[in-house]
Amino acid sequence: MKKNLLAVAVLCAMTSGAAFAQQAESPWLVRVRAVHLDSANKDSTGLGLSVNNKTIPEVDITYFFNKNVAAELILTVPQKHDLSSSVLGGRIGSLKHLPPSLLLQYHFDAPGFKPYVGAGVNYTRFSSVNLPAGVDIDRNSWGGALQVGVDIPLSKNLSLNFDVKKVYIKTDVFAGGAKAGTFKVDPVLVGVGLGWRF
Repeated sequence: MKKNLLAVAVLCAMTSGAAFAQQAESPWLVRVRAVHLDSANKDSTGLGLSVNNKTIPEVDITYFFNKNVAAELILTVPQKHDLSSSVLGGRIGSLKHLPPSLLLQYHFDAPGFKPYVGAGVNYTRFSSVNLPAGVDIDRNSWGGALQVGVDIPLSKNLSLNFDVKKVYIKTDVFAGGAKAGTFKVDPVLVGVGLGWRF
């Protein structure tokens, strides 16, 4: 009888310990990445508009609803780009854009690494627009965002992250107050960084 009670007590202690360990794992994950932005530069104005590619810093905050489903908020600081025209012979101005994205992710169960896919929405705010007189753009853009990536654990809380996103960003271009066409940036963003689960 004593042996049975002892076995039950040990089992309860182990179960409660496992439950405590699960509860102790935070649902929050923060990543810092270096991301290369490669723009599609699709233009219907006839001016051959394009913005330069560049590497930018990125921070994201992820909240896990359970071990597989999470939401990720992707942030950076306003990024300055040169706007060029192949028709007009080069650089015609500059602008800044701030493109936060919110994605819903699914994280797969895999041994040794944790792949994931995501989809969501991007909002881009254009500012510090410096264009030739009479030329302007819409300051706001809403579009979709798609994502695939993988976290490779380096320690209990630290992981190496590789991430690829396709973000749909566009703006209407106006000349003399009339719409001249639409410029689609639609970049692919390839990133590498570190993640911290806390």
